[in-house]
Amino acid sequence: MNPRQPPRPRIPSSIARDMGIKIVSGRLKPGAVLEGEIVASEQRKVSRSAYREAIRILLAKGLVQSKPKAGTRVNDRDVWHLLDPDVLSWIFQMNPDKGLVVDIFELRKIVEPEAAALAAQRRTARHLKAMATALDGMSFHSLAKQEGQDADRDFHTALLEASGNLVMRSLTSSIGAAVAWSTIFKQRYEPLKRDAVLDHRKVYDAVAAGDAAAARQAMADLVDLAYADIVNAPKSPVAVRRSKSRKVKPGRGAKGG
Repeated sequence: MNPRQPPRPRIPSSIARDMGIKIVSGRLKPGAVLEGEIVASEQRKVSRSAYREAIRILLAKGLVQSKPKAGTRVNDRDVWHLLDPDVLSWIFQMNPDKGLVVDIFELRKIVEPEAAALAAQRRTARHLKAMATALDGMSFHSLAKQEGQDADRDFHTALLEASGNLVMRSLTSSIGAAVAWSTIFKQRYEPLKRDAVLDHRKVYDAVAAGDAAAARQAMADLVDLAYADIVNAPKSPVAVRRSKSRKVKPGRGAKGG
């Protein structure tokens, strides 16, 4: 194996990813019964233990349920663990529906501005350094590249950690995945025309200055603009059509995008 290449995913994880994408995309619909262990393992040419582990992965994410004699069935979406980073990644591998995109940004609008306000009051020099390093990475690489997207995620991770709130910090992987995959989704259909680093720098400046109100507003604006980038891109499959679009918005004070 080339040491510079990332290791190949484990077989159970690969099976779970393949089945997970089929479930979240609707190719395997709620109530559908999955193949039995013997048949499925033979079809995929994998061991029965590898297939069982893959099913356990899907069970842990709420995508399926398994009962004796009833087999393994696909769950309704309302019981999926939608904040699971893997589930989010599988959803954004395809084209998420508009309602789910709105829901994700509504969650971000609830959590991140308040996290920014707390961070302005509780951040340490270590948190500021992590945020500044992430900003430098975003600026140097741009959000069109993987390195820039990783830096974007690191910025939001550092912000949540700086909030000092244990429950908010527990959302780090989920919010980070939502940020990363929404950015990738935007870039897939239309490269970002504005410099999103400036919006992040406003958040950083307010947090560094210890101004909770300014940090809250700057982060609210950042989330609004990120949402606008997706729904206003003409080529995006979730672009808002004014006559038919869902009226719920993550924020009414967005300044455009």
